[in-house]
Amino acid sequence: MEKTMAADRSNWKRTHYCGELRPAHSGQDVVLMGWVHKNRDMGNLVFVDLRDREGLVQIVFRSDKAALIEEAKRLRTEFVVGVRGTVRPREAKNKDLATGEVEVEAKELKLFAASKIPPFAVADPPQASEELRFKHRYLDLRRPAMQRNIRLRHEAALRVRNFLSGKGFYEIETPFMTKSTPEGARDYLIPSRVYKGRFYALPQSPQILKQTLMISGFDRYFQIVRCFRDEDLRADRQPEFTQIDIEMSFIDREDLFVVIEELMASVFELIGEKLTLPFPKLSYKETMEKYGSDKPDLRIHLEMKDLTAIGKDLSADLLKNIFAAGGELKGLLLPGAGSLSRGQLDKLGEKAKSFGAKGLIWIKKQDGFKSSLRLAESEFESIWAALGGGEGDLGLLIADKKETGLKALGEIRRTWPQEKAGNKRDFKFAWVTDFPLMEWSDEEGRLVSMHHPFTSPLDEDMGLLEKEPARVRAKAYDLVLNGIEVGGGSIRIHDTELQRKIFSVLGLTPKETEEKFGFFLEALTYGAPPHGGIALGFDRLVMILAGEESIREVIPFPKTTSALCLLTNSPSEVSDRQLAELGLKLK
Repeated sequence: MEKTMAADRSNWKRTHYCGELRPAHSGQDVVLMGWVHKNRDMGNLVFVDLRDREGLVQIVFRSDKAALIEEAKRLRTEFVVGVRGTVRPREAKNKDLATGEVEVEAKELKLFAASKIPPFAVADPPQASEELRFKHRYLDLRRPAMQRNIRLRHEAALRVRNFLSGKGFYEIETPFMTKSTPEGARDYLIPSRVYKGRFYALPQSPQILKQTLMISGFDRYFQIVRCFRDEDLRADRQPEFTQIDIEMSFIDREDLFVVIEELMASVFELIGEKLTLPFPKLSYKETMEKYGSDKPDLRIHLEMKDLTAIGKDLSADLLKNIFAAGGELKGLLLPGAGSLSRGQLDKLGEKAKSFGAKGLIWIKKQDGFKSSLRLAESEFESIWAALGGGEGDLGLLIADKKETGLKALGEIRRTWPQEKAGNKRDFKFAWVTDFPLMEWSDEEGRLVSMHHPFTSPLDEDMGLLEKEPARVRAKAYDLVLNGIEVGGGSIRIHDTELQRKIFSVLGLTPKETEEKFGFFLEALTYGAPPHGGIALGFDRLVMILAGEESIREVIPFPKTTSALCLLTNSPSEVSDRQLAELGLKLK
């Protein structure tokens, strides 16, 4: 083995990837290179599964080559080797393996690198905790599933670039070091060494700069771009993430919808899915009333009902008191769920309370009505008819503030276990439109933009902007897929005075407006075209394409949910000298 390592490598050139070999290659001499996935010593035969990025193939070492088989017996998992041999039909075929009809009879073996015993097996499904996998991410990335995910990520990016280029878009880079204009999440700040006490910020989005490109006349822009947000993390969030950033001039919403729907159809062809176009369009008000969410999962065929009008005629004092306080009655029918036990119903009630509801009323019909609320038979009949219930169904009602009832029932709807089998390959897109332009923030004690302050109000709501800004709807839209927001955008403000007015309504003083956005407001005065765009979450799209539950499974080097990189052990401390160069001192 040592002699093999020291031997001249000039005649070792890979001819094929392991996962490419098929019966058509039978009889061919090949040179393969990869990692030892498994080694089985049978005495007079040694079988080695050799793995590379395209898959794995079985290598057989025979006893008539004594020196070679002894070398093979010393191989261990994750050794890096080259094999020269001949492709043969495999006697014991493996139907679960793409290369399972062939094997390679080895003639020569070269050891490129030995490996320590890995802290976990490189195999699917993962054989270690996420913490251990992220610490040794270079090993975790060797798993076949991760190799497929990263390849799919590459193919999706390539498909996006080719599609948008074919539609006349230019890919234009915008800077990572830019001005801090905090709106929404916190910025990551970069201290300047040259201008001590001043800071750059990593971009949360290229929003202002891509609008500036429209003012510059580039007309159609895109970028697959890294963005940064210092915010709390979830399964679909990272402090640094990738988005497909798009902006277009001289368009309305429908123009953009067509382009994005065609882009999605092209991308989903990668996994053999043919999407039905156009996607349905739902208003924000409609999605909240029907589904209790602005990102509804349309695979779930359950819709909420407003029962307030019926409820006001009911005799229960509980309901009368809630209506007197301005509350409403919302209902959700769960078909076939009438068999739920009292304990299961209590758990649903606890879930509703966890989302702020005072309680949950249930009604079931099984040889008459049973309910947690006392009502006359005729009153039950009127509710049941409004819900569209039948024998064996379950009705859930919440009498509370409108927003509370919708949120609690919406969460029950979202998590209701139905049609699990085969649901993963069912892709239900929808556009959600006409969002409120602004919403009240208890944390900040003021109105804030629901999307961002560059979003244009609906023309018909413009008259409400000064007197009732909370009622103004926006030319904003989200693209939703299976309960996940995969993109959001809007038609932008291209009039300087309207943009100033929006900043004013949001509570920015003229001085703050000038300090934060003065350069952009000046740019708008030099002839800004009507324009709009969208940002699509690339990590989320690839996650869905790959059938994963977390974007961390499709990002090569992700952070943990606490924003740590376990591989590089960052964030890390820096030296006093570095801090002094930047004019900084730690408290």
